[in-house]
Amino acid sequence: MAKKKEVIGGPLIINGRTLSLSRAIRAGDMLYLTGQVPLKDGAPMTEGSIEDQTRVVIEMIRDTLELAGCDLSDVVKAMVWLRDRADFPGFNEVYAEYFPSEPPARSAVISELLVDVRIEIEVVAYSPQG
Repeated sequence: MAKKKEVIGGPLIINGRTLSLSRAIRAGDMLYLTGQVPLKDGAPMTEGSIEDQTRVVIEMIRDTLELAGCDLSDVVKAMVWLRDRADFPGFNEVYAEYFPSEPPARSAVISELLVDVRIEIEVVAYSPQG
């Protein structure tokens, strides 16, 4: 049986530009999502609190997972980039609402982001395919 990867979701478009990346890739039982930044009306969400931006990002992640027949309970690893160390408590509070029990393994770092947002989250999910 040949192994292959499957692209999940359509192209990612920001500010009217199609990006050169896939929204998500399924490789066997694993699903790898591209890092998500908060978007509003197809543009980076440069306004709003860390709580607002975190909710938007996790909802975007949930939507992409659903395209692959998965949900947040399938997430096994999350990588988080925050622009400001002071944002960690607000981020963590919202994150805990979405992962109230058996949360995924997680890394979080402070970094300048490529776009003027406060957060980016990338996840890996595990969902056996039969």
